[in-house]
Amino acid sequence: MSIETPLLLDTATNAVDYKGRRVLRSNSGGWRSACFMIGVEVAERFAYYGISWNLIMYLTEQLGQSTATAAENVNTWSGTASLLPLLGAFVADSYLGRYRTIIIASCIYILVRISLSSSLGTSRLGLLTLSAMLPSISFSNYMGKNKVTLASSELQVNLFFISLYLVAVGQGGHKPCVQAFGADQFDGEDPVECRAKSSFFNWWYFGLCASTSVAMLILAYVQENLSWGLGFGIPCVAMVIALGVFLLGTRTYRYRIKEVKSPFVRIGQVFVTATKNWRSEIAIEEEACRTLPQHNSEQFKFLNKALEGKVCTVSDVEEAKAVLRLVPIWATSSGYAIVFAQTSTFFTKQGATLDRTIFPGFEIPAASLEFFIGLAIVFFIPIYDRIFVPLARAITTKPFGITMLQRIGTGMLLSVICMVVAALVEIKRLKTAKEYGLVDMPDVTIPMSVWWLLPQYVLSGIADVFTIVGLQEFFYDQVPSELRSVGLALYLSILGVGNFLSSFLVSIIEEVTGGDGKDSWFADNINRAHLDYFYWLLAGISAVAFTIYLYFAKSYIYNRQSTI
Repeated sequence: MSIETPLLLDTATNAVDYKGRRVLRSNSGGWRSACFMIGVEVAERFAYYGISWNLIMYLTEQLGQSTATAAENVNTWSGTASLLPLLGAFVADSYLGRYRTIIIASCIYILVRISLSSSLGTSRLGLLTLSAMLPSISFSNYMGKNKVTLASSELQVNLFFISLYLVAVGQGGHKPCVQAFGADQFDGEDPVECRAKSSFFNWWYFGLCASTSVAMLILAYVQENLSWGLGFGIPCVAMVIALGVFLLGTRTYRYRIKEVKSPFVRIGQVFVTATKNWRSEIAIEEEACRTLPQHNSEQFKFLNKALEGKVCTVSDVEEAKAVLRLVPIWATSSGYAIVFAQTSTFFTKQGATLDRTIFPGFEIPAASLEFFIGLAIVFFIPIYDRIFVPLARAITTKPFGITMLQRIGTGMLLSVICMVVAALVEIKRLKTAKEYGLVDMPDVTIPMSVWWLLPQYVLSGIADVFTIVGLQEFFYDQVPSELRSVGLALYLSILGVGNFLSSFLVSIIEEVTGGDGKDSWFADNINRAHLDYFYWLLAGISAVAFTIYLYFAKSYIYNRQSTI
């Protein structure tokens, strides 16, 4: 008995190995397994961002789209790619499990082939490469200082967008499961591993941003200066490596034990039963107050009626309330997501007009400016994890320094400041173009250093450390344990909705401000556009969303008090 007791205490909670056997904390999971997940995510993000970061430049320069149309297309694709994980997470949590879904999604990235002719088939990323290699029909006419570009061939455009959205399908299965599976390697019931899990979300984002920032700095240069085909092809190799890295850790992983009854069924049954029993006597609610935790019984009291008839358990009702509490946090975070969408669209177009010379003979590609977002994240995450958290812990006595919702809110406030700074810099850029008589010469570099954009990129990166990482941890932790892939998909869907809202705003503003032959806020000649107006508008929207967020965050009841 004395020999078995320590082993029982060391057994990981609700986890088995790849053969379905109970596992010990000492020889499974933890950082040894989580590091494989970080490696996989680094490679997958390399493949994804190798396409997305410079996409607006490809659409405008290679496919001949207008700035507004290209921005809408980028936002729509990014939004779709961020919403599809909801479907992938549902499949993973209900049927396949996270491990199998990751493998299938990785294989889709690599192996899906589209038959272009009886003798030609190519993988999705390979298809993207092929579309970039097809010749576009374009010429420039500088008469009247206007550059005219004929649209690329219909085959190239169709092939490109088909491949682009297939990439989004692959991400739908891959993105929500890898991070959830990585966090699953830490036992939330063990105090040491619980703290390590919180750090995992920080270092996950650190590894992702460190490697992809360097990679994108190189890849953007390859795409703009060597070959778009080569620039889109390299990420395909990264996905092959990612799958290999993931499979290496199979024997060390912890796999969650699935419940017999689907969590979707349990939660859905609570809402259905509560609706049926909405006329039940007050005695049922009084019984709920006795059986439910005190902090939980008064909130969403209508769901307490699901306890009548013993169809639903107290645990089922608590789960349903936990999911419902997420809705206002999810909705108000969309203000941040709209700002997040601008870094890969209008920030890049701003940078393309400025002096980007780093040293004589070398000019940094406009898309590579996002490297500074990653650089800010890489520098700030160690400061946050190793300095800020211990100091905050000493002041607040909270295990993680500040709560998850406080962390998210801090980043939202920084995003408002980021938009204000971006608007002021854009005013400076437009003023400089006017002073040097370059308003009608959009292809001439404005004599203003690209370093003027550095503050908005750095602020965006620091805001990500607070809000993006905070949202990841929050939605993973606050959903029922069997729905953690869905939880992370909900976080991703915030970014997806933000992209769609950004696309909607651009479309409406383009139509309203561009009539009667006037230059719209998003005119192709951005020296005559008014991105500064747009940034002021986003600052206002973000400020309103932040204010509403504070109201809901203040009254939020955490699902797991020990993880605050």
